Amino acid sequence: MQTRKTGVRAQQADRTRDNILKAAVKVFSKEGFTGGRVEQISTLAKSNDRMIYYYFGNKEKLFISVLEHIYASFNQAEARLRLDLTDPEQALRELVAFIWDYYVRHPEFVTILATENLHQGQHARKSQNLKALSGEAVGVLRPIIEAGQAKGLFRDDIDITHAYLMIASLCYFYNSNRHTLSSFLAVDLADKQAKADWLVFISDLALRGLRR
Repeated sequence: MQTRKTGVRAQQADRTRDNILKAAVKVFSKEGFTGGRVEQISTLAKSNDRMIYYYFGNKEKLFISVLEHIYASFNQAEARLRLDLTDPEQALRELVAFIWDYYVRHPEFVTILATENLHQGQHARKSQNLKALSGEAVGVLRPIIEAGQAKGLFRDDIDITHAYLMIASLCYFYNSNRHTLSSFLAVDLADKQAKADWLVFISDLALRGLRR
């Protein structure tokens, strides 16, 4: 009976921690790190401030956990991709489409990263897990490039980090600056066709950057 109670309590603890983390993602994505308040998060999580301090220590450590959580969620979604490496160019297109669609469907990912960049990455540097998470993300791209090189389709001098930065930036910048660029360029970048056209363009651009 004691084992069962321990198991139930562990499940309740996991749910509480998960609810706090999800609430923190929503609050920090809307209010930023500075504007996001612990009491807002605990109210949204239907918990209390004491639980936040118990599970995460303080607001800064909670924000670091949020950064790790959003990257881990991205990696988990990316890991579910089933890419056909016999066709490296199509696999690359599908990866670009996945990253683009993820940013579109998860605006909190974009806004929280923008918040952290405003803070010059000071919280990210304190994370002990982000480096491993970045390795997982780059690891999905590497076999695509290697398959393309083996077939003589892609250049042999490709820097994997540069290739990842190219794809991530083409997907991220459009979404992170959509509102200001829509006004500046007098184009509705939120328009469904505009987004579809950009995806085609950046997929072609990524391929041209890697091809021999």
